[in-house]
Amino acid sequence: MRRGSSLRDHHARDAAPAAVGGWRLWLVGALLTLCGIALLARAIYLQVIDQDFLARQGDARILRDVKLSANRGMIIDRNGEPLAVSTPVDTVWADPRKLAQHPQEFARLAKALDRDKNWLARRVTSNLDREFVYLVRHMRPADAAKVKALGISGVDTLREYRRYYPAGEVTGHLLGFTNVDGVGQEGLELAFDQWLGGEPGIKRVMRDREGRTIEDIERIKAPRPGQDLRTSIDLRVQYLAYRALKQAVQENSAHGGSVVVLDIQTGEVLAMVNQPAFNPNDREQYLPSRYRNRATNDFFEPGSSIKPFVVAAGLKTGRFHSDTLIETGPGTLRVGIKTVKDKHNLGTIDVRTVLEKSSNVGIVKIALTLKPQEMWSTLRDLGFGSVTGSGFPGESAGILTGYDHWRSIGQATMSYGYGLSVTPLQLAQAYAVLGAGGMRRPVSLRRVDVPPEGERIMDEAVARELVQMMESVVSEAGTARRAAVMGYRVSGKTGTSWKAADGGYNSTKYMAVFGGVVPASNPRLAAIVVVDEPSAGRFYGGDVAAPVFAEVMSGALRLLAIPPDDLQRVPATTLVQAQDPW
Repeated sequence: MRRGSSLRDHHARDAAPAAVGGWRLWLVGALLTLCGIALLARAIYLQVIDQDFLARQGDARILRDVKLSANRGMIIDRNGEPLAVSTPVDTVWADPRKLAQHPQEFARLAKALDRDKNWLARRVTSNLDREFVYLVRHMRPADAAKVKALGISGVDTLREYRRYYPAGEVTGHLLGFTNVDGVGQEGLELAFDQWLGGEPGIKRVMRDREGRTIEDIERIKAPRPGQDLRTSIDLRVQYLAYRALKQAVQENSAHGGSVVVLDIQTGEVLAMVNQPAFNPNDREQYLPSRYRNRATNDFFEPGSSIKPFVVAAGLKTGRFHSDTLIETGPGTLRVGIKTVKDKHNLGTIDVRTVLEKSSNVGIVKIALTLKPQEMWSTLRDLGFGSVTGSGFPGESAGILTGYDHWRSIGQATMSYGYGLSVTPLQLAQAYAVLGAGGMRRPVSLRRVDVPPEGERIMDEAVARELVQMMESVVSEAGTARRAAVMGYRVSGKTGTSWKAADGGYNSTKYMAVFGGVVPASNPRLAAIVVVDEPSAGRFYGGDVAAPVFAEVMSGALRLLAIPPDDLQRVPATTLVQAQDPW
């Protein structure tokens, strides 16, 4: 009994595992069958019902949307000459994750890029978390094509545009520059960035597994190119001003200088140059000290070049005229704690001679007869103490304090150019007001087809009388005989001022200035010349700045075909040569 019972128990234990194993096998088989059915159903669904899914997934791996750069608008001068253009270039970029898988290609790629191999290795390995990194921006298309022809995995090119300035440093301070992405940073490039800059487009491309573009699929959005900007600048006059100023700065060992030429009838800026010059094609020169436009952003004390406007304030009161006599002897005048001096004792002179000889004593006596508000309002109306409206980035308003707290000594020194500060552009606009018969027109850096009416700030008779008086300044007896232009009557005024330093003035550093209008009988052009710190022995405005004015105006009048108004003073031999070039 005991033996039979043991046999039955043994057979029962053997049958239990077999039963369990069969159940598990059945379960696994059922699960596999269900998975197969699910996979089959999914395949049928994707291939029959939702056929687009696989296409979308495939496209997501090979199709990319790429930005199409928009061509930036040209900047041209008033006659259509190009001042700034955008040239096509190619940028080489890489997918660091793919390029890092081929380190054996680093040396070959670095050589084609004209870069150091170690630089390339660091560039790649430090950006492994990114899919896009620039290697070299703005290569010549031919050089970029050689890089692409290497066929290195993860390396491709992108079409962009680089700004080029044909006139280089001749127009550098005026135009400014763009950054590497084509966005205006300084000058007219910044002022008119929205006008010049277009809107980029988008295209869809097909790329292989290495990230290289193999086909353009479609253009999703076409790029909108920027609009061209026609400036007021006459490149011919700009060249004249650049050349004359550069020569003057070199000959006088000066620290720098500026020239501004305005069209009196329209308010247009025909030329604006500075020294030292700045070349926007050379990015190594992108330093604030190099690219700052001194003609609009720097201000200085104008010295005697301000005197015509003080005389204008006196003429407006009706108490003074060109022949009004003023006692300037003995050549000195005590005002408060300060003694005002003339270079010579001129004795009793008229107002015309006050300007002709640039008498400090005479102009102070005129100024002190004026109420502070009368003198201030004239200077303010002429534009001093406020921006010209040119729209140039960073333009300075200069300094003209309110008259409420003027004292006699302050009003006196201001009459011969100390205690207020102006920019060369402001001063040029003020002289243009005189030439325009008392009409103030906004300064424009864009070409003006229809001259604006302007605002009358001075009686025409006053302006005309003042222009006539200033002609004597350019005579043989005046301080600016070197500003004379053959065949034309010139009106102007010199200025020589000490530079401010350490709470006072440095009597060894000067600003030499000349401002004027021409032809005096019917003024068409106004110009300001400023030479900063001439140090070659001459420093007066009549010796340093006036010759620059004469050279620039002589060429500009000829180029613009402005008829002469003083032929009787031209030698007969010169007239014969002009009429018969043979």
